[in-house]
Amino acid sequence: METTVTIGAPSAKQRQFLECRCKYVAFGGARGGGKSWAVRTKAKLLALRWPGIRLLILRRTLPEVESNHLRFLRPELQGVAEYRAAERQFRFLNGSVLEFGYCACDGDLDRYQGAEYDVLFIDEATQFKEEWLRRLTASVRGVNPFPKRIYYTCNPGGPGHGYIKRLFIQRRYEPGEAAEDYAFIPARVTDNTALLRSQPDYLRQLQALPPKLRKAWLEGQWDLFEGQVFQEFTDDPDHYADRRFTHVIEPFSIPRSWNVYRSYDFGYAKPFSVGWWAVDHDGVVYRIAELYGCTETPDEGVRWSPDRQFEAIRKLEQEHPDLKGRDIFGVADPAIWDASRGESIYETALKYRVYFTRGDNRRIPGWMQMHYRMAFDGDGYPRLYVFKNCRAFIRTVPALLFSPSEPEDVDTRQEDHAADESRYFCMSRPITPPRAGEDERLRPFS
Repeated sequence: METTVTIGAPSAKQRQFLECRCKYVAFGGARGGGKSWAVRTKAKLLALRWPGIRLLILRRTLPEVESNHLRFLRPELQGVAEYRAAERQFRFLNGSVLEFGYCACDGDLDRYQGAEYDVLFIDEATQFKEEWLRRLTASVRGVNPFPKRIYYTCNPGGPGHGYIKRLFIQRRYEPGEAAEDYAFIPARVTDNTALLRSQPDYLRQLQALPPKLRKAWLEGQWDLFEGQVFQEFTDDPDHYADRRFTHVIEPFSIPRSWNVYRSYDFGYAKPFSVGWWAVDHDGVVYRIAELYGCTETPDEGVRWSPDRQFEAIRKLEQEHPDLKGRDIFGVADPAIWDASRGESIYETALKYRVYFTRGDNRRIPGWMQMHYRMAFDGDGYPRLYVFKNCRAFIRTVPALLFSPSEPEDVDTRQEDHAADESRYFCMSRPITPPRAGEDERLRPFS
């Protein structure tokens, strides 16, 4: 018996999404691009095309599952698939199963442990933690002829922003990730003619947003998003060479006349972070190298002892061409001087001839010093640069969100270790905030 389902006319971008056969496909980038419709339609088509296939659609919360998907699909699939409310799944006449789930906290991941799906849809994927996104992909497996794919819909912002941005916008891949497996299909509200016809005010609502939020939600810019702490930070490969309007640049050989500093944040179960900074004659700072003790799981430490950490630091400083043979000035969190449980971490560092002074760990002033250095002057130059090989900083610092309880502070539940040691360094060389129309590149505190 042949089954027919009417899906309606997709937009040009929605059609690209429906036709794409890459293993990993991300769709969206701005509000109102018709992402949820595309997810529902793609799921229906796969269920009908491949009898017996198993599909899972995830949202962050159960109410979102209901309001964005189930209330539409129940009437659309009537007579085509049986909806079983207890299992939150549609069972098609051809044996295919379309299931729905949510992941609001770490514990919700357990319900997908050991489960097998052929295709996974993660709707509003940037609202999921990177760790969740990585672990959920492990459920896409099985020995059968069905396609194995993962579809993401996304807007800039949220806990998974940095992960989605790296894979689909920056296209920076780690070992085991193949560029040809990933496709990004950008869509804006202006691509969604159906929405504009039914809700013409929506475009005006987006246009009326504050400038930075408008750039993220209307224009789909991934350098800015709601709640982002360091909205100044820009990673623009087109400007790596001239160093204007970007903070990330190509590495270069550091002149011997520049001073070099080391900043350190201890970690064991959580990552430890070390950054090396060069300071030019104008006081502009460059993060030239880093050592980040993180496993393949975000925000999980490699559990190195202090001895092993300082041994690695010493080794890198003896071998790195821009570090070896230099007197390096170190700054660290004052907590490493704590000797209440025996030898302090600072005393361990001394055994490896790795020296530190006590850093100023005031949080709000430290973040402000980073803001001041990231700010662009009238010619488009910042006072803080990051070599493109410093991946921990580039991955974690731009993704930091404000604390919900301390408006000017960073939410400490995030992966903030590279940011912490960076503010220790910036507080060791504080500068005054830039003033409108000021020509001076740098004004250190007296």
